[in-house]
Amino acid sequence: MKAFAVIPARMGSTRFPGKPLAPLLGLPMVEHVRCRVALSDAVDDVLVATCDGDILDVVEKAGGVAVMTSDAHERCTDRVAEAMEGFAGDVVINIQGDEPLVRPEMLNSVIQVLASDPDLQCANLVSKIRSDDEFEDPNTVKVVQDPSGNILYMSREPIPSRHKAGSLDFPRIRQTGIIAFRSSFLKVFQELAQTPLECIESVDMMRAIEHGYQVRGVLTDHRLLGVDLPGDVPRVEALLADDDITGTYLNCAS
Repeated sequence: MKAFAVIPARMGSTRFPGKPLAPLLGLPMVEHVRCRVALSDAVDDVLVATCDGDILDVVEKAGGVAVMTSDAHERCTDRVAEAMEGFAGDVVINIQGDEPLVRPEMLNSVIQVLASDPDLQCANLVSKIRSDDEFEDPNTVKVVQDPSGNILYMSREPIPSRHKAGSLDFPRIRQTGIIAFRSSFLKVFQELAQTPLECIESVDMMRAIEHGYQVRGVLTDHRLLGVDLPGDVPRVEALLADDDITGTYLNCAS
């Protein structure tokens, strides 16, 4: 299976303007993501999809490939779909540009799930919620799954109910920004109408779920901490500094 990794990134975040170029240990965040994704032996090509010339310049000067897209996209998956219009592959992995702790084995795992189930169109990496604060945080997209791992619903509100989940020792799961699509389905997704719950929750994958498509949640034991706000930067930098793969690319990239 030929796999493309596409990293959507834009400067216009309302909560953290200029986020993709925010320095983490001296390297722009989007470059951490790109360099770490490129370490996956399951990925054939890595692209950054952006509507901003500043991001394009940084990526290209570092030797990466960037594709300019429309600035009208509300959802990162639509940006990824546009970027892939000039490329052909079997699988496309959307890795959000604010996931600088992504690990290559995470990409391998979602690709493997698609490879092992020919009827499955989409797989989203998920991880365990580690604290009550994380469970209550609206920046954390919570996930509930059926016994087969298919995602039933995603919400920025605490689900399942905060009042019983803890007492029943029910797993509290969150979405990550790592989503694998079959290329053929990514084209279908782009044509699907936006849905009410997608807009209410501001979660791309609710569009697929509301239109009746299965989205498989693939659990990782690794900790992912996305950068939503400027206040997240010190925590992420500390984790990167202690990470076992940061040193494999940081000196070469800086």
